[in-house]
Amino acid sequence: MTSLRKPFSALPLAALLVAAAALTACAPQDAKSDTAASGGTGGCAPGALATRTAGTLTVGTDKPAYDPWFSEDKPENGKGFESAVAYAVAAKLGYPKEKVTWVVAPFGKATTPGAKDFDFDINQVSISAERKQAVDFSSGYYDVRQAVIALKDSKAAGARSIADLKGAKLGAQVGTTSLDVVTDTIKPSTQPAVFDSNDLAKAALKNGQIEALVVDLPTAFYITGAEVTDAQVVGQFEGASHGTSQGASQGGPQGEQFGLVLDKGSKLTGCVSQAVDALRADGTLAGLEKQWLSDAVSAPVLK
Repeated sequence: MTSLRKPFSALPLAALLVAAAALTACAPQDAKSDTAASGGTGGCAPGALATRTAGTLTVGTDKPAYDPWFSEDKPENGKGFESAVAYAVAAKLGYPKEKVTWVVAPFGKATTPGAKDFDFDINQVSISAERKQAVDFSSGYYDVRQAVIALKDSKAAGARSIADLKGAKLGAQVGTTSLDVVTDTIKPSTQPAVFDSNDLAKAALKNGQIEALVVDLPTAFYITGAEVTDAQVVGQFEGASHGTSQGASQGGPQGEQFGLVLDKGSKLTGCVSQAVDALRADGTLAGLEKQWLSDAVSAPVLK
């Protein structure tokens, strides 16, 4: 790069044109980069990252896009916690709202090996060592607690401890940390029901096919407040507290966190993490959480 800054007379016009063409050809993210993946400041020029489409940031999420993470099933409207976070990250990277496009990325496919059609995905994906074998993660943007909801007239609604839930017919979405809590923490005596989507799980709860459903806490509040109003939040499980340290934002032992998903070895991973870290440090993430998500202290902790 430094050779291009010599006086014009030092390079023939033809050589300059060849160099410019080579630089232009490398603009899209058509290859992995070991140096850029570290997120050095030289590789994070605002609005000029090696995105899938030059000058545009492509963000993926599932469909339907659920409240309170999104609103009206329209990720592009900027409403809901994750939509707002995506646009805040984009702005930090130098991409205003009109330079952001959205694509549908099913939860199961976003976290499995293979080329992605997004620059990053935001879809309540918990950072884990297992998933890191297939994809990259940014720093954590939300400290997660899982919760259990149950029909008000069910025995599970009266649970005050994890032991009280062992005899209940429980359900959760496939491939989620919620299902891990069911199988590894609650360890029910009856095989839990596993659903392809939260919509199917909510329908099963409504119909009495399951007694209780495990989801993340904000989703639990939304389901019981707006979708299955004859259900209630029974309690939450221990996890990371809000406002965690930088170590926790890396998905460390302090607790579960949601992270942005990127292609394995993506050039953008370091830059996206820098943006998330800056939003945490300046209070933006805390402000968006307060604006869009319910307060976790309103649900008792089940032990």
